[in-house]
Amino acid sequence: MASLHGQIENTKGNISAILNNATISVTIGGDFPVTGSFPALINERVDQFITRIYIDARTKAIGSITDPETLKRLNEKLNNFSFRGIIIKRSSGESITIDLQKFRLNGDFKNNPYLKNDDVIIFPPSNIEINFFRISGAVNYPARYPFVEGDKLFDAIELAQGINPAYKDVKHVEINRLSYDGQTMTKLEVNLDTNIPLQRGDRITIIADETQKKDFSALVVGEVHRPGKIGITKHTTTLRNLIEMAGGIRQDASLKRAKLYSGRSLQALIEKEYEIKIKDITELTSKELEEKYMQLDYNLMSRMSNLTEVDTAYFLAENQIRLLNETGSIDFTKLDDTTSEESKYIVNDGDIIIIPKQEKVVYVFGQVTNPGRVNFVEDKDYKYYINQAGGLGEFSDDDVMLIKGSSRKWISLNDNNINIEDGDYIYIPKNPKRSFKYYISLASDYLSIVGSVATIILLLIQINK
Repeated sequence: MASLHGQIENTKGNISAILNNATISVTIGGDFPVTGSFPALINERVDQFITRIYIDARTKAIGSITDPETLKRLNEKLNNFSFRGIIIKRSSGESITIDLQKFRLNGDFKNNPYLKNDDVIIFPPSNIEINFFRISGAVNYPARYPFVEGDKLFDAIELAQGINPAYKDVKHVEINRLSYDGQTMTKLEVNLDTNIPLQRGDRITIIADETQKKDFSALVVGEVHRPGKIGITKHTTTLRNLIEMAGGIRQDASLKRAKLYSGRSLQALIEKEYEIKIKDITELTSKELEEKYMQLDYNLMSRMSNLTEVDTAYFLAENQIRLLNETGSIDFTKLDDTTSEESKYIVNDGDIIIIPKQEKVVYVFGQVTNPGRVNFVEDKDYKYYINQAGGLGEFSDDDVMLIKGSSRKWISLNDNNINIEDGDYIYIPKNPKRSFKYYISLASDYLSIVGSVATIILLLIQINK
């Protein structure tokens, strides 16, 4: 008995080996990257065969090409064929139309039959610019798809992988159909269960109200008990609500220096100002898109201006600051007051809230011996902080500036009555030294101007004689 079982297993193995090695001839024609007759395995289906031939052709075509643009153009050419409307002609005279795109979606083998000897696989012309339909709205994969004669509404929905379950009450379909000359459009409104025939160029919309169950969030970092990305509602979460959801503000937070940035704020600005590394910031803003937006905004605002070359750089800097901080000035110290405008401020998707630590320091920089942070002491004047920073440098300017930490306002400290607060900055400018050559050049310029004026005066006198 055991011997008989062994013989059966050996026979199965031999048959399997024969099937795995036996080949037939299959021809590929039509609009495919490579055409001709190729060997196929006797147990090979259409999709497996086509994939193998395509990979071989692509590998040979690309070879050692490394130039990105050349590769891009070649890939576009190699991928320019349709998986729909493929015709298999058999030696018996039978003709089968298959849809490999549907097979890859639903696994229905009627669209992926076994090959037979002398089969001819004909790919249809691929021109999706005119042979197409587009489906959008409440489907899983809205896109433009190749049109095949006989397509119906259900085919379009199947290729778009069905109705997206995130949408509710999906019952209606709108089909916009252009005339042949493209000058008029007919709108068809049908129920979802009406499997209406389609035409080339149909634009199908599966009607549903846009779902608002989205990942609305704002980022809170710094001195809160639970920093991170906080889920919010659309247009109803207040700043006070958001801080509460972040666990509330820590005791050592500096509310005077806290800021709210819109979702378009740049990571570089935030990280530089607050020395905070914000992880996953790319989910909230795209630097490349932001830069293009800023450039467009600048062009729109300056196209009708009378800016001089000197003013242009200043305007560009000011406009960038406006865009980055367009949410306005919010006083976080007023959040405890439930009646304040600050506590009622509505945060939006992508907003970034920075609450830095209270450091109780004054920053002294510029022409001092040891620039850096100096511990804040109540009621001390600017001279105290300069002395703590090592005193004035040899080339310091007399006009010392105070930059307020909360508003970034510049104030001249020639007025000794200015109140210095923690978080403020003291900047000592440099008094530039001028070389003898500089003064000679300056004097030469003045003399040149005087000479030109004198010449004009002499000419005017001669004219009036």
